[in-house]
Amino acid sequence: MSHIGLFLLSFFISLNSSVPENIEKAFLQNNPRLLYSLFSSAQPVNISLPSPISFSDQISSEQAYFLFQKIFRTYTTFEFFPEPGALRSPEQGRYILKARWSFWNKNKNQYVFQIFFYVRSFPGAAKLGELWKITEIKAEGLWE
Repeated sequence: MSHIGLFLLSFFISLNSSVPENIEKAFLQNNPRLLYSLFSSAQPVNISLPSPISFSDQISSEQAYFLFQKIFRTYTTFEFFPEPGALRSPEQGRYILKARWSFWNKNKNQYVFQIFFYVRSFPGAAKLGELWKITEIKAEGLWE
């Protein structure tokens, strides 16, 4: 019986760790499709990003895809990495991923955001890839 519990725990942790890897990959590759796969189609996404992007609204997963498509076309990611200890242990099926996102605009002006991804589980998910979804993205500018 303990083998089943250990298997379920390791399975849960591996699903949980793939979300931060996919978020990081989406930003480093400027790929909105990878982010889109992490949004729930059943619930809107709350997105709040400061200047120079200046966007704040609750939008559908499709709208979020087009928003990030525009962002990634306008701004090129220079670096993106989750901060050490940023992944909080799941509590009631939720956690916050904190990361540093540095990007350039077309004029090579660099901006740095501290960005937070609110991730929660959807236990009734039909597929394993739909278990963990981003429900909120917030950022604040870091001016160095």
